Amino acid sequence: MAKSFSGLHSSDLSGVVKVPGDKSISHRAIIFGALATGETEITGLLEAEDVISTTKAVSALGANVKHLGPGHWLVSGLGIGGMTAPTAPLDFGNSGTAARLMMGVIAGHNFEAKFIGDESLSRRPMARVLEPLNLMGLNWHEEFDHLPLTLIGAERLMPISYNLPVPSAQVKSAILIAGLFAPGITEVIEEEATRDHTERMLSYFGAKLTITPNESGRTIAIEGDAELKGAPVAVPGDPSSAAFLTAAALLCPGSDITIQSILINPTRTGFYTTLQEMGADITFENERMESGEPIADIRVKASKLTGVDVPAERAPSMIDEYPMLSCLAAFATGETRMRGLNELRVKESDRLKATADGLKAVSVPARIEGDDLIVTGSDTVAGGGYVKTHLDHRIAMSFLILSLASKEPVVVDDISMIKTSFTGFVELMESLGARFK
Repeated sequence: MAKSFSGLHSSDLSGVVKVPGDKSISHRAIIFGALATGETEITGLLEAEDVISTTKAVSALGANVKHLGPGHWLVSGLGIGGMTAPTAPLDFGNSGTAARLMMGVIAGHNFEAKFIGDESLSRRPMARVLEPLNLMGLNWHEEFDHLPLTLIGAERLMPISYNLPVPSAQVKSAILIAGLFAPGITEVIEEEATRDHTERMLSYFGAKLTITPNESGRTIAIEGDAELKGAPVAVPGDPSSAAFLTAAALLCPGSDITIQSILINPTRTGFYTTLQEMGADITFENERMESGEPIADIRVKASKLTGVDVPAERAPSMIDEYPMLSCLAAFATGETRMRGLNELRVKESDRLKATADGLKAVSVPARIEGDDLIVTGSDTVAGGGYVKTHLDHRIAMSFLILSLASKEPVVVDDISMIKTSFTGFVELMESLGARFK
């Protein structure tokens, strides 16, 4: 049942908190643990629905996955090529990352697996992943490119050299995972750097992987017939989840919060770079490395913001944060133009349109020009209004945060889907002093 919700005007948010583990790293820790030999002990795993879909999928393929406590999991791996055919469809719920990365896994196994998902996932395009995997040897029964799909893995994959037509960490990752099974060298060439968690974690698990800069970007090459070895993984806090707490602290007067142990991988920090350009008081403290990834504590204080021009090349490093940035731009003096947001059209919803429509519903001037979103902000936002989330968790959380600082409460039509990525979101925000009804 849908549950409408509002944020109430709040101030003086304070506290030292942690957010759930990074979703991208959580997915990969489970998958690579299942493909490795030996055991992989994971701490800080995000136990949201999207990641649980991945744990269920690798379990259905024969891996032994044990829940030892909150965020604490143990995966006993099967080795490359050691998975067995599932006896029922693999249900990925709402998780595009889980489905697309697991396509790379299935490609290297000589059996069939049916992929299904919820209504939202079943609308999302899979062609950009299926096409390169098909060149390597993956096939499927259906004539369309969205779930449900019955995939047919290959006994022996062919290595390829593939130029990514659009920046996509999911496509890159699926190819590199499939490359583990293919003899020889599989290459992915990307013009714009995308999230590199797959490269970092594959190297951490012992894969032979090289990254070479070239004139058009960089080439990631992985050696096939690989062997991964289980290793402990400490999952850092998700910077995309931390973005909502960061935004709340910036907007609510008198706020000063610290978010501990957040991933600050440079392919994921575009949101924070942009906020600093807008005048936000944000500092990274206690920087360190864990499990091959850079992390830090992020301190945020309430700040006055100014509109900026966000370049298109920054989009891959902050693609999930644009709805929240757009709501922050509503409070930034002047105009904020966010360029090159076509990728937002194929997320859980058409996030570009949903964000613009939401802003208009709360009386914030916003318009779409091509693939750009332009928001005209001011010191105050009237609020009020009713925002349709289209079952998109990031739209829901973004407008709840906006409501904390607007004159009138904003009604968000549904918050039930927030648990797909951020369990305990409302409770954590309330622990800092935020108010909801």
